[in-house]
Amino acid sequence: MKRRTIIILIATLLFTACNIADDEGIYTEIELTEKSAQLVEADNEFGFELFQKVYSAEKKYENIMVSPLSVSLALAMTYNGANAETKIAMEETLKLYGLTPDEINTSYQTLIEALKSLDKKVVLEIANAIFYRDDFSVEPDFVSVNQNYYDAEVSALDFESPDALKTINGWVAEKTKDKIESILDRITPDNVMFLLNAIYFKGIWASEFEKKNTVERDFHLENGAAIQTDFMQQENPVLYNENDLFQAIQLPYGQGNFSMSVFLPQVNKSLQDVMENLDKENWKSWMENFSERNVKIQLPKFKYEYEIKLNDILSEMGMRIAFTGGADFTGINKNADLYIDYVKHKSFIEVNEEGTEAAAVTVVAVNELSAGGGGSIPFNANRPFLFAITEKSTGAILFVGTVKNPQKN
Repeated sequence: MKRRTIIILIATLLFTACNIADDEGIYTEIELTEKSAQLVEADNEFGFELFQKVYSAEKKYENIMVSPLSVSLALAMTYNGANAETKIAMEETLKLYGLTPDEINTSYQTLIEALKSLDKKVVLEIANAIFYRDDFSVEPDFVSVNQNYYDAEVSALDFESPDALKTINGWVAEKTKDKIESILDRITPDNVMFLLNAIYFKGIWASEFEKKNTVERDFHLENGAAIQTDFMQQENPVLYNENDLFQAIQLPYGQGNFSMSVFLPQVNKSLQDVMENLDKENWKSWMENFSERNVKIQLPKFKYEYEIKLNDILSEMGMRIAFTGGADFTGINKNADLYIDYVKHKSFIEVNEEGTEAAAVTVVAVNELSAGGGGSIPFNANRPFLFAITEKSTGAILFVGTVKNPQKN
């Protein structure tokens, strides 16, 4: 049987919230509607489960990072074309219990628009596009939903022309400031659609690290060996949390809406111990127990890229039917037998004295079958640690990752 492929490409950087920062650049409290708050909670719950499974399955890379919202948005846009059992399976996997498709789309639209204008000191760019083969028929409702709610640019391309690949990869590179240079290696005769969402993030620390204070120190690997790497240093009042499992700090960007939380396992604990406790309930408790303390911070600079295929993990999480011939994506094309061929995720992050730069891309390929107290608290992140970039008032998680070796790219 001849196979055609619809590849739905969606690049996204983890974000969720709503409201606009004021002209003075002061932190603005964000008020969420009930449905938007429910969507944020669903995204975070999905993200924790996804990241735990990615972490457990990873054998190749020492440093990993995923954008849960990137994957959520990619699958949410794909979900707009799902029906019957496939639709239910995607709702359950994405934890979207009790939300209608219209509520899901409306909430994403509201939250993302608010985030883009939230903090003048944080660059957050979100763009969507649909490129489809000029002889492939797409349901008008599927296109209009993505245009209306995700502001997608829609255009037909001659996929047989070499310029098509350059156009699509060029769009990805442009929207991620060349941090993700390409997402497609080739366009095959079976490819009929590419649906993309790209998000780029750059945040400047509210209190930047002085480059003159950066020094080489030992970073202790999981195997017991030590390597020399650059550590940024500063002593400042920051939000701090400590328990039997970890020490943690929050480093804000810009006016304070976005921040990076770093979870450093206690000396008698491991990164694995922290990961085993990472769930919705514990996360809420951890985030509620930060308080301002004066902390002497030593944090390694790091920069890396990551890539993973998510088929097995998403199948385990409940979406198995979407990857089989029993899938129903008649909302994309009512006359075609479609199923997801693969879901691939790529991400980039760089943390230095100035701040953080990050981007993420998710690709969904769909096939067609025809036929504190006083004194300074030392915080020395000189061993593997967990980090997350979040939005303050909503609790939305933008990125979550681990650093096992800050010298690995």
